[in-house]
Amino acid sequence: MIIGKDTVVSLNYELFDSAGELLEQVEIPISYLHGGYDGIFPLVEEALHGKKTGDRCTVTMQPDDAFGEYDHGLVEVEARSSFPKEVAVGMQFEGGPEGADDDDYMLFTVVDVTDEEVTVDGNHPLAGKTLTFNCTVTGVRQATAEELEHGHVHEPGGHVH
Repeated sequence: MIIGKDTVVSLNYELFDSAGELLEQVEIPISYLHGGYDGIFPLVEEALHGKKTGDRCTVTMQPDDAFGEYDHGLVEVEARSSFPKEVAVGMQFEGGPEGADDDDYMLFTVVDVTDEEVTVDGNHPLAGKTLTFNCTVTGVRQATAEELEHGHVHEPGGHVH
């Protein structure tokens, strides 16, 4: 089967930074709904269109095509007293502007802790980076009516959100 709109694509991938350092690699294939459902980077989806099981693809993405440019405005320094005693670099917290609803919340990563302050960063860890996505198509199938209705792939044996 050829990858086209409304197919479920399974693939193995590796993600590299611009220096060629391996950032991520999957051993178990991931699956996404092909055809503009935002399940994978648009440039990768475009490169995979028309391919079939066994085909390989390499896509280099500039920051705007991947996780966006680094936004220094998403780095905030907060009072140490606003955090739990055990706060440490690398911990993540969900937050947003005062009075915001859940849709406006984002994930912040602790990047520095002093006796007085905690610095958090709301940027994705790969923001501002040029990335190369290498993948191999491991499967292609027609999406089910339920997957199309929901706009995402359902795992074998049930519906998972």
